[in-house]
Amino acid sequence: MAFRWHPAARVFDGRGRAVAACLTGPAVIADRPSGLALAQALAAGVFRIGGVGAAPESGFQTLTSGSSGTPRRIARSHASWTASFAVNAGLFGIGPGKRVAVLGRLVQSLSMYGAVEAVHLGAEVHLLDDLRPDRQAAALAQRRVQTVYAAPAQLRLLVEAGGDLPELGLVLVGGSKLDAGLRAGLAGLAPGARVVEFYGAAETSFITMAVAGSPPESVGAPYPGVEVQVRGMGGVVAEGERGEIWVRSPYLFDGYAGDEAGGAVWQDGWLSVGEVGHLAGGHLYLAGRAGRMVTVADHNVFPEEIEAFIAALPGVARVAVVPRADARRGVVLVAVVMGDATVEPALLIAVRGRFGALAAPRSVIWRGEWPQLASGKTDLQAIAAGIA
Repeated sequence: MAFRWHPAARVFDGRGRAVAACLTGPAVIADRPSGLALAQALAAGVFRIGGVGAAPESGFQTLTSGSSGTPRRIARSHASWTASFAVNAGLFGIGPGKRVAVLGRLVQSLSMYGAVEAVHLGAEVHLLDDLRPDRQAAALAQRRVQTVYAAPAQLRLLVEAGGDLPELGLVLVGGSKLDAGLRAGLAGLAPGARVVEFYGAAETSFITMAVAGSPPESVGAPYPGVEVQVRGMGGVVAEGERGEIWVRSPYLFDGYAGDEAGGAVWQDGWLSVGEVGHLAGGHLYLAGRAGRMVTVADHNVFPEEIEAFIAALPGVARVAVVPRADARRGVVLVAVVMGDATVEPALLIAVRGRFGALAAPRSVIWRGEWPQLASGKTDLQAIAAGIA
């Protein structure tokens, strides 16, 4: 079943103007103006918003975030998303009478998902991607938005802009995990909001869901309809043991479009995107992506674990941990941080106490500006180039 423009759905752009449904649309669509892009996508049925390359011949295409290079095209069936639309309608009440906002551009998979889902289910949708964070906050308040789809980077800018969102009742987060500081800031901005974090990828869609009561270090329990396995060289590992994460669900992609191969691997209906972690008590805990793992003095280190720890420390607004060549050890890690540079001594003591002298970053580099991808994620290639 293709996506539909539900009879009850209403769409508004950043300026508050109503967006009309289209009768037809091209297969490859410019992502701005976002209202027109969404209307054309729903009318076309077979489509891709943004990206380069041939138009899809069936289904639709999304884009990866590009955090490991050029964004790749993801080929999907409509059913791989509509199956989770039905789940979210039951979990979160998305449908007629609900006001939903999307903060990011529609070239981002999470933003496109949130917008298409809301229209398909008959909600009132507000596309705020072309507004500054302070104006996004004002629009959310003035339009009495109840549900927001956003990535942590977008939420951080919203919190930094300030304001008061007493009617915001649900924040659906994807892309990466919230750190403690951002979670606290979000609670101050929208004290009545329930925060639900999703872990997944463009290739997998939803894998796990973390809600109130989930262990704070975890990314939650499997999303409805998802099976998760952690495997090592000999197959499925014991609970608590690290390995590669494999998933099976109705929400998986069909494959990569175009000539460039992606990193996902299929095996007997199961899919892995190269993430490493472990299961404990029914919850999934991430170590990081195998492609980012660094060997320091014969020890395997996942920069994502260190980033999550540093992000929760006082005075840290942004952080990336990247490798740098070292004559003695081959490779050492460097923490690139934006925030209050006076906390550096305490930061280094804390991270060395947590991870040990070998794995902990050898130094800290402070930045006044932060490079980001269109998805809102940190541009790790730009960070690494800056310290090379």
